[in-house]
Amino acid sequence: MIKVSESAKAQAQKLMQEQNLSNAFIRVGVKGGGCSGLTYIMDFDTELKDEDKVFEDNGIKIVVDKKSFLYLVGTELNYSGGLNGKGFEFINPNANRTCGCGESFSI
Repeated sequence: MIKVSESAKAQAQKLMQEQNLSNAFIRVGVKGGGCSGLTYIMDFDTELKDEDKVFEDNGIKIVVDKKSFLYLVGTELNYSGGLNGKGFEFINPNANRTCGCGESFSI
C-alpha cells in the first residue's frame, strides 16, 4: 500500500482541479537514474494498464506498476510547501540511501 498525507492530498486535489482533471489519479513509479540509482516518478493519469496496482488512501487514488511497487511498498507520499518546501516527496521505508534532494534512492 502507498499512503497519502493530508498535505499531499490537499495539493493533489488543488492541482487536479486547476488542470480540470476530475477523473484523474496519481501514477507513481521508479526508473533507473539519479545520483543514488533509482528516481521517483509521479504524474496525473486517467488510463489504467493491465499490470497496474491500484490503491486509495485519504480519498486519493494511487496507481503504480507492478515492478515499481516492489520498491515503493509502504511508502508515504507527502507534500512540503513554504519557502524551504520541496514539493511532493516520497517517504520510503525501503530506501537504504537517498540523495540530498530526495529525488533518488537505492535499496
